[in-house]
Amino acid sequence: MAYVHILINHVPIILAALGAAAALASLIWRERTVWLYAVATLTLAGLSIYPVKWTGEGAEESMEEMWYVTRDAIHAHEEAGELATWVVLAVGVVSAYAWWRATRWIRPADTPPTWLRALVVAGGLAALGTTAYTAKLSDPILHYSPRLQHPPALGIPATIRNPGIDTMPLPVVP
Repeated sequence: MAYVHILINHVPIILAALGAAAALASLIWRERTVWLYAVATLTLAGLSIYPVKWTGEGAEESMEEMWYVTRDAIHAHEEAGELATWVVLAVGVVSAYAWWRATRWIRPADTPPTWLRALVVAGGLAALGTTAYTAKLSDPILHYSPRLQHPPALGIPATIRNPGIDTMPLPVVP
């Protein structure tokens, strides 16, 4: 499950970035196509976030068994992911409403109300911020794991005794 999580976790991050950029661009260029792209992209981000959360829960179970992963790193990433899930879901719902409303325009000169534009832009930026922060908190799980900074010498059993890090015997490589 961890592999699938790694494969799909970038989708809502990229969609949130593209949607937030397009929503900001729609404030400058009042083109209907830019607005439709922004709300469609943010709606897709909202749809893609739950599979990432679901696979993340499965990945957590498998990663907790790895000797080099600390529970604190997983917990911080999980908490940030929970917040990002709710933010992106909310933005997806608002964007879906804005998308539905945009398809009901009769005249091309019609524009969405200011409150809806502001809500989509603020939501897109919030979605981008929370997903980017969650992604950043995944770094200590593997890339910068304190347990991987000083791996044991071959054939010599070692125990890490650093304050704030779980004390765990490292595996002996035959």
